[in-house]
Amino acid sequence: MLIHVPNKNTLIIDDFKLRCCIGKKGLNSNKKEGDYSTPKGLFNLKKLYFRKDRVGIPKCKINKKIIKRDMAWCDDPKNKKYNEEIKIVDKRLKENLHRKDSKYDYIISISHNEKKTPGKGSAVFIHLTDNYKPTAGCVALKKKDFEILLRLINKKTKIKIG
Repeated sequence: MLIHVPNKNTLIIDDFKLRCCIGKKGLNSNKKEGDYSTPKGLFNLKKLYFRKDRVGIPKCKINKKIIKRDMAWCDDPKNKKYNEEIKIVDKRLKENLHRKDSKYDYIISISHNEKKTPGKGSAVFIHLTDNYKPTAGCVALKKKDFEILLRLINKKTKIKIG
């Protein structure tokens, strides 16, 4: 199964063509930290993170983890935990996963910058949107479409961006 994001507002999976949004600066083959672009490439789906208090326990065929209050993603290129899940200890080193809004009620981490090359971009997710406003570099879907996606994907599913 392949998820394809060919442009800034379309996500295709199986027979479904879903509306999505991407980074404010569009697609980019040379993603850099904080550039507001979505990286082009073929990536693995890593893990589904979810807010159990808001969405229950989703049925899906990829690894999943409940988002707790102290969970974040390190976006500091100088930190050895760059581009990985962390516990919040320092407010400056992170993208908080436990948010007040609903954007991160569901998040799928992808394999962008798995080598953790400093400055090549971190925290590139598939997450929720309620208004299709451009993201900081992620791919975002409405909740109903995200839940369709969850039913279709498995551990072998890849996402092709661009």
